Amino acid sequence: MKIAILGTGQVGEVLANGFLKHGYAVMRGSREPAKLEKWKSTAMGEASIGTFADAAKWGEVVVLAVKGVAAESAVDLAGVANLAGKPVLDATNPIAELPPVNGVIQFFTGPNESLMEKLQAKAPAAHFVKCFSCVGNAFMIDPAFAQKPTMFICGNDAEAKQTTTAILTKVGWETADFGAVESARAIEPLCMLWCIPGMRGGSWTHAFKLLQLG
Repeated sequence: MKIAILGTGQVGEVLANGFLKHGYAVMRGSREPAKLEKWKSTAMGEASIGTFADAAKWGEVVVLAVKGVAAESAVDLAGVANLAGKPVLDATNPIAELPPVNGVIQFFTGPNESLMEKLQAKAPAAHFVKCFSCVGNAFMIDPAFAQKPTMFICGNDAEAKQTTTAILTKVGWETADFGAVESARAIEPLCMLWCIPGMRGGSWTHAFKLLQLG
């Protein structure tokens, strides 16, 4: 499977290296692909680089791994036609460029909206799936906890969520499907919750686990 990753930050790099480790072909997209030449020269596996549009067109699956404030622009640069019909794993969170308040990061969305809903409206033929948004990048691939942690996902397309679940299983997660795109209103704020122990006490070594009877 060919996975395109849009974003040059740490999340994008961790996911790119992790997917390569697990045998996926990876192309990283950037506004300035030359910035990724060093990564490409040291990457292990079938690695390539290009523009956002290059990567989105190439990938069978696309991962959006940019700052929340840049997410809509990244979709524009990728090209909505290049995303059409593809699973788009949305790792973004709507974090505002404002300081935390008593350890609680601030969002630029309200309680009855989500960033993923905005992205889905911008590219209606793409199959957005919320994913990798409720844990730090250090644990996104092969998380080494005593119990397998839970990745909460949502999206409108069942097949795209099945593809996402298969990827998550391969990289060490269990998956909880929480329904359609509107559920991102609940999943995105898990980022706030995840960050509080780090912001208040410097503890960043945790993940969420969904416990069920039966």
